[in-house]
Amino acid sequence: MMEIQKEIENLRAKIERHSDLYYQQDAPEISDYEFDQLLERLKALETEHPDFITPDSPTQRVGGKASSLRPFRHTVQLMSLDNSYNLDDLKAFTERCEKLAEGRKLDYVAELKIDGLSVSLHYENGILVTGATRGDGQTGDEVTQNVKTIRTIPLRLKIDAPSHAEVRGEVFISRSQFARNNAELEMQGEKTFANARNSASGTLRMLDSAIVASRRLDMFPYDAFTGASKMFATHLEVFEWCKRNGFNVNPNHRLCSNFDELSAFIAEMETLRDGLDYEIDGVVVKANSTALQDEFGATTKAPRWAIAYKYPARQATTRLLGIGIQVGRTGVLTPVAHLEPTLLAGTTVARASLHNEDEIKRLDLRVGDYVLIEKSGEIIPQVLSVVTTKRDGSEMEFEFPTVCPVCGFDAVRPEGEAVRRCTNDICPAKLKARIGYFSSRKAMDIEGLGEVLINTLVDNGSVKDVADLYDLTVDGIASLERMAEKSGTNLIDQIEGSKTRGLQRLLYGIDIRHVGERYAKILANHFRSIDRLSEASVEELDDIHEIGLAVAESVFEWFRDERNIDLVKRLKASGVKTETDAASTAMLDERFVGKTFVLTGKLENYTRDEAAKLIEERGGRVSSSVSKNTDFVVAGSDAGSKLTKAESLGVAILDENEFGSML
Repeated sequence: MMEIQKEIENLRAKIERHSDLYYQQDAPEISDYEFDQLLERLKALETEHPDFITPDSPTQRVGGKASSLRPFRHTVQLMSLDNSYNLDDLKAFTERCEKLAEGRKLDYVAELKIDGLSVSLHYENGILVTGATRGDGQTGDEVTQNVKTIRTIPLRLKIDAPSHAEVRGEVFISRSQFARNNAELEMQGEKTFANARNSASGTLRMLDSAIVASRRLDMFPYDAFTGASKMFATHLEVFEWCKRNGFNVNPNHRLCSNFDELSAFIAEMETLRDGLDYEIDGVVVKANSTALQDEFGATTKAPRWAIAYKYPARQATTRLLGIGIQVGRTGVLTPVAHLEPTLLAGTTVARASLHNEDEIKRLDLRVGDYVLIEKSGEIIPQVLSVVTTKRDGSEMEFEFPTVCPVCGFDAVRPEGEAVRRCTNDICPAKLKARIGYFSSRKAMDIEGLGEVLINTLVDNGSVKDVADLYDLTVDGIASLERMAEKSGTNLIDQIEGSKTRGLQRLLYGIDIRHVGERYAKILANHFRSIDRLSEASVEELDDIHEIGLAVAESVFEWFRDERNIDLVKRLKASGVKTETDAASTAMLDERFVGKTFVLTGKLENYTRDEAAKLIEERGGRVSSSVSKNTDFVVAGSDAGSKLTKAESLGVAILDENEFGSML
């Protein structure tokens, strides 16, 4: 048992180290796959030996579901900050601080004002025991299990941990992750979020921590206490201590001696604002000395030693002239606000996103309303609210269409879904979007087939589905408006080249519901040809590692539709490759096909990723744990308990030389 406990401790140390390298230092030393193998091994050991599970184990980041959120009373009030909207206000703040300091040395720390929500994290003897939202400053919601899912929040403090420590920070979702989350929600037919801050706030209060984990929240710390007292003599030391303990400290902070240095930092950060992967709305300025902070005190609402400088608003009020409906490739009807043009964040805005019909109802939005819009990093602004005080009775309620505005077919909203879809499989709007998707870079990568040309080809009847693209000719393209023989030749060359893109890209491009880039790769590697995939049963599909029942049923149904069967036949007849390339197909080996391999120990001639890739290319799959269903264990040097378990189960064991010969 001592060996098991030692392995568990070593695994936790490795995982903690590689998490720090990945999340804090942006210098990963191992692949995601190798990291997952470490975590899977730890999970397996803790499952077999639950007595060794500790609250700070990396496996405890995701728990179960809660029935409700409990209130949490804060030890020290989380106060709001006074706002400054111009440099004159900021100068007045520094002058007041200098007056209160009475000639003593005074400097400031300037840090970014993250557009998220504040949380309080409580550590007892270095172990994270409680996480809570700000709430009203006095009482928040206890969300411990949810904050544990945030990889940039350490479950255990590494060094210099008092018996009780409280760390405060701002939870947020990065812009890139927010886009991925919304894309996933849209694919699942669920309601998307209007902005990243609302998404972070709603996510952190969810009752299912597994869903919270999938949303990939992040956090920047900004303060630390021990009991009711500040932990350090200066605020700058908070950042240094947090970084040493594994927190994700925002690098954009600066020690400033006076107003001029503060205003220079504010100007510099504003120029960087659009390039950041997270939303900010200003800069927070704090007196650096915590002794002076205590001496300056606070009003009933805000501390006298800190202020928030807010950047010029990226919000504006304008009038809603109408609501248009866009139809996407899956038939989803998406409402778009048509606005009276207004200047916002340096550009003239005439459109804004409305997401779905529920959002229109939530806003109580009517044509003719004056609305508050916001631009927060997205190209298309969002409608935040209606200015009801400006209503004069002439506004008209918007009735969301129950038929497709393009083809006139019924648009239905399935029970439990947030969106309404056109039911016409040959709707021109759906077709145009599908062709754009098919020709996109991740799919068949047909350069030059842009939106205007797609519209022309569909509208004039030249293209009725993606297979028709391969019947186009140079003369046919050259005869179109604003086209010529050279552009026609270039496009046809691109279309011809797309025939060799491979099965994975084809499966992605034909747009089977739920089959994105990852699932397309899994299916292509497993079946090797579209014919084999088309013959697969739901059970066979569901049995594939990572392919769930929803994806299995979607794939099965797609290949039972006569139109899709005909589409595949025509693509094949046009010369589009519907199998993996010859080299990969030649690598298929009956000793690998359908077999499960487990890699353990250090291999001299292959990285884990390389070995896994070689196995998958030959038709096998790689698992992270040994079971009775394992066919082979490939054991390198320093192989651990996986080798022991394989021996006890009678699983075939290959050393690296035997594995190399088998390859």
